[in-house]
Amino acid sequence: MNNINLRTSFLLKKKDIDVVCATPPIIGKNLLEPLKSMAIEHGLPFKILEDHQVSNDAEVHLREGDLWYCLEGEASFVYGGALVEPQIKIRKDGTKDENELFAKEISGGTEVMMTSGDWLWIPAGQAHQHSCAGTARFMIIKIPLQ
Repeated sequence: MNNINLRTSFLLKKKDIDVVCATPPIIGKNLLEPLKSMAIEHGLPFKILEDHQVSNDAEVHLREGDLWYCLEGEASFVYGGALVEPQIKIRKDGTKDENELFAKEISGGTEVMMTSGDWLWIPAGQAHQHSCAGTARFMIIKIPLQ
């Protein structure tokens, strides 16, 4: 994945994803390298997320949908319903992220278990939350509203 010109198309090989997924897990919700740095630096619409022994806050993205692909492991997802006591996300620099709301829980959502090979579409404006007792890794593709 070295020397990629992100102004053009590029191929992300399964063998490169396998190298990323071979890294030892870290407790929590983590974006994995090298896609993390590439996504930040170049605004890529996809990332690899690792969940390891974690229960995440519920969230709603107001201007983009999430397309999830489970690379490995399994995680419980709740989607739909409504955030309980939603708040606007505050970025690390202290500014408000007007695109994202979060809460500790969802009321009235649908719960599913995602396992390796599963896809899950979360449209913009829909509450979702996930947790993982072990380790799961996902490709997340952000799709903006048009």
